[in-house]
Amino acid sequence: MKLINIGFGNMVSAGRIIAIVSPESAPIKRIITDAREKSLLIDATYGRRTRAVIITDNGSLILSALQPETVAARLQSIDDRQQSAAERPDIITDRQLENEHEVRMSTDE
Repeated sequence: MKLINIGFGNMVSAGRIIAIVSPESAPIKRIITDAREKSLLIDATYGRRTRAVIITDNGSLILSALQPETVAARLQSIDDRQQSAAERPDIITDRQLENEHEVRMSTDE
């Protein structure tokens, strides 16, 4: 499970995020009000201005004081690291090299 920092030490599971939106539009404000009434709202702003609304796959909304672009960049950073790790060939240990060398030496004799 990969976690992303959404500000003030708060973390969200990267795999559960569906959307990251700005709270400025009227439809998003209505969604926030509805989530608050249904107890599906998590306010992680620490009293600061809400700048991003994170929508999760279970219907919860998370309010963050970070810009949506900042949260998205952190999420993209995690995806890039996972992709580069998957493309990287396996690292050969010193022990594996020694074993390979011993096998070659025994076959040469």
